[in-house]
Amino acid sequence: MNAALVAVVKPQLRHMSNPLAARRGFERFARAFLARPSGVIVEREHPEEAPELFWHRPAAGRPKVLIYFHGGGYIAGSPRTHHGLLASLAKVAGIAVCTPRYRLAPEHPFPAAQDDAYAAWRHLRQTGFAPRDIALAGDSAGGGLALSLVARLCAEHTPPAAVAVFSPRTDLTGSGASCRTNAGRDPFLPVERLAELAGHALAGHDPRDPLVSPLFAGFPASPPVFFAVSETEVLLDDTMRLARRLEAEGVETELQVSPDSPHAWPIFVGRIPEADATVAQAATFLARHLGLAGGRLTASPERSAGS
Repeated sequence: MNAALVAVVKPQLRHMSNPLAARRGFERFARAFLARPSGVIVEREHPEEAPELFWHRPAAGRPKVLIYFHGGGYIAGSPRTHHGLLASLAKVAGIAVCTPRYRLAPEHPFPAAQDDAYAAWRHLRQTGFAPRDIALAGDSAGGGLALSLVARLCAEHTPPAAVAVFSPRTDLTGSGASCRTNAGRDPFLPVERLAELAGHALAGHDPRDPLVSPLFAGFPASPPVFFAVSETEVLLDDTMRLARRLEAEGVETELQVSPDSPHAWPIFVGRIPEADATVAQAATFLARHLGLAGGRLTASPERSAGS
């Protein structure tokens, strides 16, 4: 998988400057590389006060829910690009997964995505879910979005039950040393595009604002957090700095560091075994903190092109 990413995907990302072209490219990438969902019911909801929600429900779900925020640098991605991952999380954890189709930059820069994330949370609360019945998760920019929402909810004294993030982007200032030391090792992300992505998302807003860079946020009475990151990715320090700080503050953290997986590798569930293993570990972590018995990944999504 890494060889294909280095040869095909990373060069395209390096030379793709148009956000709309990047959006279309991510959809093509998902169809070509990522697995299809299976074994779940997929539904769409259109709340008046929240973004469109995609639901992936297992056949025998329990009265808990996971809100998942897809990655894509705040300019690309959608619930459709992550169908396979969302289906796997739903099946392994045994709960419904709710994925907001949050607004994307550059048409909708900060605070659009953050407002949509909070609106999705409020919608679930208003439909009867207590904070202890809701977990949050996300990958890449979506992982940062999940963590920013957690910080906001901690400040409001209504934290979710648990959080799981895969290669989260927590620092839009790009100050992590790994942005330099791993620039040549990361098989997926070209480091020279990170500042441009941040510019689209921020539209001149301060990148140190905790609402966009949760590395700088406070997490009073934080719920347990699961982190997964690869040693070779440019965003390694975005995870390591926040995970170490939370652990030092007494937050229950679980950290999985892969030696050479690509950025946000759980999106490749059903394609590579390390993605299956990490999804199983994260889903078990979330299920445990939601008060449910954890499970194992017993069935992967189909390995054909996504829908």
